[in-house]
Amino acid sequence: MRSANLIALFCLLAAELAGLVRAEAADYPTPTEAYWTAKDFRFHTGETLPELRIAYTTVGNPSGTPILLLHGTMGSAANYLNAQYAGELFGAGQPMDGSKFFVIIPDAIGTGKTTKPSDGLRTKFPRYNYADMIHAQHRLLTEGLGIEHVRLVIGSSMGGMESWLWAETYPGFMDGIVPLASTPSPMLGRNWLTRRLLIETVKRDPEFNDGNYTAQPATMKLAEAWFGVVANGGTSFYAISIPNAEAGDKLVSERLNARSRGDANDLIYQYSASFDYDALVGLEKIKVPVLAINSADDERNPPELGVMEASIKRLSDARLFLIPTGPETRGHGTTGNAKLWKHELQKFLSRLSEREHQ
Repeated sequence: MRSANLIALFCLLAAELAGLVRAEAADYPTPTEAYWTAKDFRFHTGETLPELRIAYTTVGNPSGTPILLLHGTMGSAANYLNAQYAGELFGAGQPMDGSKFFVIIPDAIGTGKTTKPSDGLRTKFPRYNYADMIHAQHRLLTEGLGIEHVRLVIGSSMGGMESWLWAETYPGFMDGIVPLASTPSPMLGRNWLTRRLLIETVKRDPEFNDGNYTAQPATMKLAEAWFGVVANGGTSFYAISIPNAEAGDKLVSERLNARSRGDANDLIYQYSASFDYDALVGLEKIKVPVLAINSADDERNPPELGVMEASIKRLSDARLFLIPTGPETRGHGTTGNAKLWKHELQKFLSRLSEREHQ
């Protein structure tokens, strides 16, 4: 009886301690959600929308130094509002301390609460690319928020690729960039192949009906589950966490039975948007300091291809921080765990601040 009581007490204390740790990690300024409408928005195709609603979330002091934070494919600002990211970066004394910085996180075109195909236009929605996304973000900052300069543009995956484009398209707009889980290279190899297979799996489902479906195509959940395994998670992590077929079958069942919150047209538009991405052609236009952060087990941007090393050599002030594979890495999703790289961001931001006062 005494042993059982001791075990119960230990479990209670452990739970309370875990709660305290989570509370401390998540202690950051309350995010604020807002909307701004870009009138007569023109896409790279020449197509226009009379109104493009842009949802965005801000964290921190509105009078603080602005930072632009960009999310990944099919994501939104909400992806960053958790203990692993915001709880490691936005709190007092942390790299993007909300009392000193004003972090702006837009939902990209086609995602989150920003205007997207599923709002009504479906396949009549203009075909957008990453250039359109950063054009919308620039209009939000300049016209919507009256911001003409930011300390940093930072983002993961698609947001990382957009960070490269930001520095090339608006070279005087920021003091530095931190692209994560990305390279400036066009889509190549497995990265593009898996995207196309994901898209084709959904489009070839008879229920898709050329985008005019009455219910989400059944194959979309299968395609998302498949893509999530082959393009994210980390080879080492899966090898350890899935030691046998039984464990693998359990994970597959969980993912196939999970509720899908996406829309087929939105998914196709999002993954298609990277088709013409190529930041290599304008790499020399980048004049600001660059801190590129990737992980050694990234399935979509494998370091063994040497793309980043070659790209860094073409820049006057750039460095690559490669997170080594370890117990806490998750392949392409590794950078979602900010504690693995926030020390590098802290040093980079301190350096940018010193440059400003020189």
